[in-house]
Amino acid sequence: MSLDSAEFHVAVYDLVRLIPVAKVTSYGHIAKLAGMPNHSRHVGQALKFLPPNPNPPIPWHRVIGASGTISSRGPGTDGAQRQRDALEAEGVEVTAGRTGELRIDLGRYGWFPSVDEVRALQGG
Repeated sequence: MSLDSAEFHVAVYDLVRLIPVAKVTSYGHIAKLAGMPNHSRHVGQALKFLPPNPNPPIPWHRVIGASGTISSRGPGTDGAQRQRDALEAEGVEVTAGRTGELRIDLGRYGWFPSVDEVRALQGG
């Protein structure tokens, strides 16, 4: 299956909306659920270009790196801190690793359903 960019973004947004409150999943898992498992970076791009105030809201903050870390947005940006604040507001514990990276325990907070489970959630 191959989606064009707009279709992929819509698929990403629909999948991210399924992530339960106080749970996280990885960019790669969203890509896999969208049928394009080698496109985790594209998931990040889709979330970077979210429309303002989407309705229903898209909980972008629930998508993190596969190693359980919040991805840095680069020096001088506050995206990682905003993500941490949003996750902590939902009750997700975020800790600082040895090198200052922001970590989430995937065993405790991870959400990694199968493609079939997601289809059932989507009513298909």
